[in-house]
Amino acid sequence: MLRKWRVLLALTLWASFSSQAAEPAVYGAELEGFDYPWPVKQFQFESQRTQLHMAYMDVPAKQPNGHTVVMLHGKNFCAATWQDSITALTDAGYRVIAADQIGFCKSSKPEAYQYSFQQLAANTHALLASLNIDKAIVMGHSTGGMLGIRYALLYPEATEQLVLVNPIGLEDWKVKGVPFNDVDAWYQSELKKTDTGIRNYERNTYYAGEWRDDYEPWVQMLAGMYRGDGKEIVAWNSALLYDMIYTQPVYYEFEQLKVPTLLMIGEKDTTAIGKALAPEPIRKTLGNYPVLAREAAKRMPQSTLVLFPNYGHAPQMQAPKEFHQKLLAQLVGNKS
Repeated sequence: MLRKWRVLLALTLWASFSSQAAEPAVYGAELEGFDYPWPVKQFQFESQRTQLHMAYMDVPAKQPNGHTVVMLHGKNFCAATWQDSITALTDAGYRVIAADQIGFCKSSKPEAYQYSFQQLAANTHALLASLNIDKAIVMGHSTGGMLGIRYALLYPEATEQLVLVNPIGLEDWKVKGVPFNDVDAWYQSELKKTDTGIRNYERNTYYAGEWRDDYEPWVQMLAGMYRGDGKEIVAWNSALLYDMIYTQPVYYEFEQLKVPTLLMIGEKDTTAIGKALAPEPIRKTLGNYPVLAREAAKRMPQSTLVLFPNYGHAPQMQAPKEFHQKLLAQLVGNKS
């Protein structure tokens, strides 16, 4: 039933986008105009002498089991893209907190901010403290996986379990030969983003050449911000975040993790930051997830590796039923 509902919703949204092709959706710099599937709240706080707000959804469990899952989105994703996972988890008894990190989606995009995974982890920890959540399952996808690792390293006592869904950062791209791209160059590149470019990148890199209509709303979600008046601040923050991802590896600290860690990997993923900038011989060696996942699992204490041979960068979106069955089978607090 859930699968049928998802397909109908995606087709309805896609029909809306198609019918308005002459006037594609335009969203604000904080994704104004794009609705999330649950009410959005704002965590107001000061960081680096700046007043900021962090958008989040706090979705209650249908029959609470006493556990909370904190969801950390990826670079080309938002809290809303966790929609299927939030539904599966709340149905299974988990409270879910899904936040947009500073610089992303419906959260603040400051003119100047010293981005670091430590800072984003501290912001997230402060959000949870404001909600009186002192321990949670931390679930990160893509760039959110790098953030999840940093969060677990900084706050092991507050991390009940770490779940990593196709995390990037399982290799150090600069050491492997990806050339440095400064923030100004990233900025110019981001200003050129279009729905066609986003779709082609995700199809080729995330989904092994395949595409489905239910991915399209998430493409338009991103592209709509680059059509709006706030595209410069969106592109600038995105550039700063790319610099953070490239220059701040978590790769060398896997052995330091002190929490149970679940790695869930779509083996057809080929994501690697800066891959297009690398010489062809190096490019071919990057983003080899079947190898990277197995190597990482060996280095992470208390790790469990779950593989999805037929899926790519977002198995939770490609095959939600299969993914969530395997997730819940390994998740702390699941009684089914």
